[in-house]
Parts: sequence; C-alpha cells; structure tokens
Amino acid sequence: MPVEVRFPGPLQALANGARSVTADGPTVGEVIGDVGHRFPGLTERILDSNGELHRFVNIYLNDEDVRFLGGLSAPVHSGDVVAILPALAGG
Repeated sequence: MPVEVRFPGPLQALANGARSVTADGPTVGEVIGDVGHRFPGLTERILDSNGELHRFVNIYLNDEDVRFLGGLSAPVHSGDVVAILPALAGG
C-alpha cells in the first residue's frame, strides 16, 4: 500500500535530494522503516535508540500528529501522506 513520505529541507539531503518518496507499510513505523532502508542515516535522524520518535521531530499522517493517532503504530492506507517535520520552538 503506497503512501507518500514528505521530507523537510534538512532531511532531503539524506534522501538524495528528494522532497518526497513513495513508501510501503501498514503502519507509520513500518513506512519509516521502509524509507530508512533505502536512505541510510535517515532513520537515526527521526527515531531514537529505543525506536521512538525523537522529541524534536513531528510526524503527521494526513495533517494529524501521529502522537494522537497511536504513534508509530498508526495505520496507513494507500494514498495517505506522511510528513516528517522538525519541531519548532520559540517565543
């Protein structure tokens, strides 16, 4: 089930300059794993050593924060869009 994965500028370099790629998997975590297999170093920028999202990275599934959809276990469907964004801070 192909989904689109979109990358911010800093991660595009690790994805061979691509702004987005197509990936497969039944969950957000497996989609990230699929992309990580094709682009070495990408997974380490998204997940910590325990396989959890880095706290400074946000992943959205169809504009919804995956932390409110079940995290990396959130199911994906063909045609969905997974966007990886750095967390922003400021004041």
